[in-house]
Amino acid sequence: MGEFPKIKSRSQSEVSPWMSVIEREVAYKNGTTELYHAVGQQDYVGIVALTPDGRIPVVRQYRPALERFTWELPAGLVDKGEDPALTCERELAEETGYPSKAVHALGIYSPCTSRLSNMMYSFFVEAGPRPAGQTIEAGIELNLVTPDELAAMIFSGEFPLQLHIGALMLAGMRGFIDLTAFKPR
Repeated sequence: MGEFPKIKSRSQSEVSPWMSVIEREVAYKNGTTELYHAVGQQDYVGIVALTPDGRIPVVRQYRPALERFTWELPAGLVDKGEDPALTCERELAEETGYPSKAVHALGIYSPCTSRLSNMMYSFFVEAGPRPAGQTIEAGIELNLVTPDELAAMIFSGEFPLQLHIGALMLAGMRGFIDLTAFKPR
């Protein structure tokens, strides 16, 4: 007899160009089956960057899922066939105007093992100097913060995205940023 649990059927319904709903019928060893649903989405990049003067770029934008503005790291969806490292460079430039001097992969992890089927690629970027007059994507506000300022934003709830807090932790664990600055006051 085969391995359990096993997928008996799988279907996918497109909701928009950015999202689908995946339905899976899963059979268990005891003979029962259950239906499970997940959100299908393109893979995603999250970017911890450091400017030449030692600040971290964060961006503010409206998030309809939360019905409010939030501060986050620069990020975005990986286009089909695009190398995630190139997505990282593109998204950093689009959202902050900063070019990438050096890109370091931090890891590839699941954003949510129970509801999402995509992966998150986290990167640390040594940013180059921002060209004069460089514009950023419409609808985004840029702020350059110190680690202490970012820690205050995290603890106050202004920076609520757990995935990006995890990317910051990875950058610290890999020695790119000093996590001792991220402590409550």
